[in-house]
Amino acid sequence: MTAGRPAVARLRRMRWALTLLYATVSAVSLVTLVVIAASIDARSGSRDLDSELRGRAEALSRAVWMDEGALHLEPLAEDELATMSDVTAVLQKRGTGAAQARWVRSDADGALPRAGRLDDLWATTVREQEPVLATIPGPDGRELRWATAPVWDTDEIGAVVLVAVDPAPVERRHTELVLWLAAGCAVLVLASAGAGHLLSGKSMRPAMRTLGRQEQFLAEAAHELRTPLATLRLALESGSGRDAVRLVDHLDRLVAGLLTRARIDTGTRPLELTPLRLDLLVEQVVAELPYPDERVSLRTEPTVVLGDPDLLAQAVRNLVGNALRHGAPAPVEVSVAAGTVAVRDHGPGIPERDRERVFGDRVSGGRGGIGVGLAIVRWVAELHGGRAEVADAEGPGARVVLALPASSSAHGPVATLSP
Repeated sequence: MTAGRPAVARLRRMRWALTLLYATVSAVSLVTLVVIAASIDARSGSRDLDSELRGRAEALSRAVWMDEGALHLEPLAEDELATMSDVTAVLQKRGTGAAQARWVRSDADGALPRAGRLDDLWATTVREQEPVLATIPGPDGRELRWATAPVWDTDEIGAVVLVAVDPAPVERRHTELVLWLAAGCAVLVLASAGAGHLLSGKSMRPAMRTLGRQEQFLAEAAHELRTPLATLRLALESGSGRDAVRLVDHLDRLVAGLLTRARIDTGTRPLELTPLRLDLLVEQVVAELPYPDERVSLRTEPTVVLGDPDLLAQAVRNLVGNALRHGAPAPVEVSVAAGTVAVRDHGPGIPERDRERVFGDRVSGGRGGIGVGLAIVRWVAELHGGRAEVADAEGPGARVVLALPASSSAHGPVATLSP
């Protein structure tokens, strides 16, 4: 009964391993996407900021003009573009002297870089003869992004326009984006892990059901074979060869029935329904039981059903055997009519609250022991489109009924168990 449990445990461990693998692959993929997205956003933010700064510097350089060495800064006072940056300045250099700020507008005092850095910006702009971009810390410690643009005096550069902005807001937006992406990544990883766990459970459910059926089959096989094996041993010890042969035949039919059920459960054999005389099948099953004949009272009427002889024989054998084991010494009454097999014993009976529970896979209770016989009876009944139930009995005892759809083929060849 425990043979399937290690395999079930392995399947459960495999399910968790698949969940972990699914979550890991999802996490690696999502982290890669986050890194790529963050890198693209960072480059995009830098490019946009540089493009905007360069545009402002060039626009202001066209607003400022020179006439025979004279720098005219009047347009800056009326140009709103000069107020849009953190720092806006115009540099001019005379001769070999240092570059000097001729006009400055800033949100804070002392925002221009040191004199040496101003000379570097001037020299680079003159050398490149086009706008220059650089990141330079100001005197207050803030790192500003600077852009320069030349102001031409005929054929030479007579001044340089400087604009600068603090890149911190752009960096903060980038950091917020990265945090949101990381949070979304974590949520998606958890969601993917949950989805993976559900999907792996769904994919393994058939295997779990198969293992469950195998475990149930082993329990039923042990249940079916325990009593005849014990009786066979007693027969061999007493030297009764005739009884031993009869019990061996009985065991052979039991094993055949169990193998039939296992093959149908696993789908290796389809269910083959043939017209058969149910009354003759029941008579043969009762005749093969390893009990004295006087313990069973049999009353039959000719009735034909569509069914599998091996499975129906196993179900009838379980019905009668269950009644003989749990009933009183009085004979068990078996009646067959109109596709129905009713077995009545005179034992303690089955309480109404347990009438469904006794058809479970393993039942323990007032009728003693643990068994699966009636579970097989219900399985066979449902497989044939019938039913198995505990019916009301007149007086003490229990009455269990196996009802099958009666066949309309009353004529023609019918099948029973082979003699």
